[in-house]
Amino acid sequence: MMMMMIILRRSFALVVQAGVQWRDLGSSQPSPSIICTCRQSSKLTAPPVMEMVRSSSRCLIMSNIHSKGAEEYSSQRAVGSEHKSPSIRSSFYSKDNEGSWFRSLFVHKVDPRKDAHSTLLSKKETSNLYKIQFHNVKPEYLDAYNSLTEAVLPKLHLDEDYPCSLVGNWNTWYGEQDQAVHLWRFSGGYPALMDCMNKLKNNKEYLEFRRERSQMLLSRRNQLLLEFSFWNEPQPRVGPNIYELRTYKLKPGTMIEWGNNWARAIKYRQENQEAVGGFFSQIGELYVVHHLWAYKDLQSREETRNAAWRKRGWDENVYYTVPLVRHMESRIMIPLKISPLQ
Repeated sequence: MMMMMIILRRSFALVVQAGVQWRDLGSSQPSPSIICTCRQSSKLTAPPVMEMVRSSSRCLIMSNIHSKGAEEYSSQRAVGSEHKSPSIRSSFYSKDNEGSWFRSLFVHKVDPRKDAHSTLLSKKETSNLYKIQFHNVKPEYLDAYNSLTEAVLPKLHLDEDYPCSLVGNWNTWYGEQDQAVHLWRFSGGYPALMDCMNKLKNNKEYLEFRRERSQMLLSRRNQLLLEFSFWNEPQPRVGPNIYELRTYKLKPGTMIEWGNNWARAIKYRQENQEAVGGFFSQIGELYVVHHLWAYKDLQSREETRNAAWRKRGWDENVYYTVPLVRHMESRIMIPLKISPLQ
């Protein structure tokens, strides 16, 4: 240990002699190198061993500074933290830790997370699993597709032998055209899903339905979803309503922060009963969030959304969640006749 300190001390002396210009680490002025700007004098040539020590020491210090900045930045965005200002401030050094840089040269052990975000964000009192289906229909077959769907799907919904129920069925009005969207609930989670799938393999009417439907489709995809604990449970509604499905594709690792902010913000969107359900993906494309809203018409949607901006706190939610999003999409949908959400 003593030998290491002597070598480091000698290497730092060489760095100073070589003309290292250290910047004020507490300064808010940006620096391309973050830490220092180095100009090595041509008059001084360090021995090879000292040159290696000097380079490794500088790398260790830079690693230490980056690590401290990341830790302070992460602590400001931790779950449960109360944001006092929209501006995020992070200083790399403080007076208290300036003298303890040597101790932080060693590797910092990060404790692993013991809970998946699905466990932290989903409802504990239910074991519901949701499946959302997107069917892109050939334009000339859209009416035939709707008629076929309305003839077959309600039978599965009403049959008690199948642990599945329809939540909503729609055609996209604005967004991707000639598209049908179906939302299913499986009461009992994954076991209920597998039970239903196994029974459908022996359902001749359903197999014929799938064969006929396949001739009408251009493409189809689905996702398995869980519902956010702080959102409403989707319940049947009387119409007429239009529905908006807002889809957010988040940056990996940001789902907890998204849920943390929306758990506080959902209260700003409850007055007109427009919040239908909030879900996040488990299988299929990951880190995808779906928010489902109901409005009387497009004008009502406009007025309701504008009213949210006049409520203190809504703008803060938008400020903190927008940086988490990679891509977002909005669909305005019209319910089919069989949809429990009208």
